Amino acid sequence: MLRDLASLPKAHLHLHFDGALRASTLADLAGKAGIEAPLPSGYGSFDDFTATITAAAACLRTPGDVARVMQEIAEDAVAAGAVWIEVSVWPGLFAGRLGPHLEAVRVLVQAARAAEARHGAGVGLVLAANRGQGPDRAREIARLAADFVGEGVVGFGLDGDESRHPPAPFADACALARRAGLAVVPHAGELLGADSVAQAVDLLGARRVMHGVRCLEDPRLVARLAATGTVLDACPTSNVLLSVAPSLREHPLPRLLAAGIRCTVNADDPLLFDTDLLTEYRRCREQMGLSDRTLAEIARTSLRASAAPGDLVEAAVRGIDRWLDGPAAA
Repeated sequence: MLRDLASLPKAHLHLHFDGALRASTLADLAGKAGIEAPLPSGYGSFDDFTATITAAAACLRTPGDVARVMQEIAEDAVAAGAVWIEVSVWPGLFAGRLGPHLEAVRVLVQAARAAEARHGAGVGLVLAANRGQGPDRAREIARLAADFVGEGVVGFGLDGDESRHPPAPFADACALARRAGLAVVPHAGELLGADSVAQAVDLLGARRVMHGVRCLEDPRLVARLAATGTVLDACPTSNVLLSVAPSLREHPLPRLLAAGIRCTVNADDPLLFDTDLLTEYRRCREQMGLSDRTLAEIARTSLRASAAPGDLVEAAVRGIDRWLDGPAAA
């Protein structure tokens, strides 16, 4: 007897704007822009993934494109049961096509507000710095994010290849963001091991880590993350396709949960990994054997670890309780 996962209230916390285009939208925008943007079925390396996401980003050229994609992100998330969405975006991905970074963020904020109004789910923006652009640019993005606190920007992220760019030089940017009241949500523990996660927590002040699943390589760190309530925003399908985990059945999420680490489930880049939030929850149930009670706890964590308004969180948590108390379908 299984409950309908689409009716389980949840938040989507690890979602990249440029990786969340619908395939049909990418084809349409690429055709209009005269760009080839093929999507391979797998990725041999993180560089292959980066090349694909760069091609997808090049198709985003106007405020109308941004508004369309944001509307579709919200529509898809609501269909999966999300009541809150945190969309991560590096302003540099537009390569000046929307004007300076300030103007690009204004376009994103307007698009997020319009998507909220139309689809009913809350939308928060996470402005992400790209490690490859260096710490000075990261500080600029952090200051920009701070300027939009209260206007729709809720977090500061740190993306890019962690294996080539250690976290220490980005500590100042993260501290600036924290002082402004932003959630600091760096990527770590994906391409590198447990030390990467420890440094994200110790040097960058992260209470939530994007990915983080390789913390299992250090039992002492696992115990510390569990004790401090640090949250890992896991992306199972992404981890398999980027060779972080050997398969969904062998994904570390069940072990992380068993160790007491708070985790959320997310799609990362739905366009590139041919997935979505609901599919990720279903795979956790079907491939990892997670129970409805465990999936409900993951959904609770996603809401309580988010930057969503408190009244939204509490209403959604009550909805989770009702979901668990309700009858399961055959």
